Amino acid sequence: MAEPGAGPATRLGTGIGWRPEIAGIVAELPGLRFCEVIAEAIDPAAPPRGVAELRDRGVPVIPHGVRLSLGSADGLDPERVAHLAACADALDAPLVSEHVSFTRVAGRDAGHLLPVPRTREALDVLVANVARVQAELDVPLALEPVAALFDWPGDEFTEAEFLTRLLDRTEAWLLLDVANVHANAVNRGGDPCAVLDGLPLDRIAYVHVAGGSEHPGDTAAGDPGVYHDSHTDPVPPEVFALLGELCDRRLPPAVMLERDGRYPPAAELAAELAAISAAARFAPPAARAAAAGQVVPAAAGVAPGVLR
Repeated sequence: MAEPGAGPATRLGTGIGWRPEIAGIVAELPGLRFCEVIAEAIDPAAPPRGVAELRDRGVPVIPHGVRLSLGSADGLDPERVAHLAACADALDAPLVSEHVSFTRVAGRDAGHLLPVPRTREALDVLVANVARVQAELDVPLALEPVAALFDWPGDEFTEAEFLTRLLDRTEAWLLLDVANVHANAVNRGGDPCAVLDGLPLDRIAYVHVAGGSEHPGDTAAGDPGVYHDSHTDPVPPEVFALLGELCDRRLPPAVMLERDGRYPPAAELAAELAAISAAARFAPPAARAAAAGQVVPAAAGVAPGVLR
């Protein structure tokens, strides 16, 4: 396990989630500072060629777990923990990440990242499970709060309080997804900026930015609709604005784009990354102004460098 407090500490740049469908585009992106790969989608004994090539070029690759079920009171599957650790070793990863969620109950897989009840009992379960993972890792672990459509009854903490206690007790890092913060504010109510104000922003390892879409409800029937954190839509202006709010409070070490389907043309994807880099203030002022003024197809919805 890494020494307490070990982790990213400097401004490093913009990255992207590696997916087989856009492997060629990712390989040619100028100024790419890091990428992230879904841990469960790769064989650590034989990583995808595109991922291995990025690693060999010196582009840091972060394994991102989606099925550890850290919030499960049933404990962790040792094989899944070993797989995540093996991915980190095979990719020479600077850190790994997983979600503050559970996916399994009584041996059944829900197929979704479900929110953890914000109670003392659930916190104790998370702390124990996180410690189990950290014991297998030689690099830091970052934890990502999820987007969810509901809260469990009986919460004893706000989301920010719960996450702060979790990070304090585990000495883990925070993977902050600003798209998730936006989605939760729309779907569950609350002020996204107040969430930012309550989080330990000095614990951020890196930041996710992703797209989504509004699904209007029947307001006459009291149905406000939902925001779908799809990862298949362009990043909306509200998420860019929230990234700006985060940067007003603390400049994050690294920011990356998540895209999981309906991939746009290479030029459109590059433009969205440039806009993210500008919003995160990695680019010099002139480049930021140019990115803000880029003409991006209306469908992209874009508002006017890792870890070592």
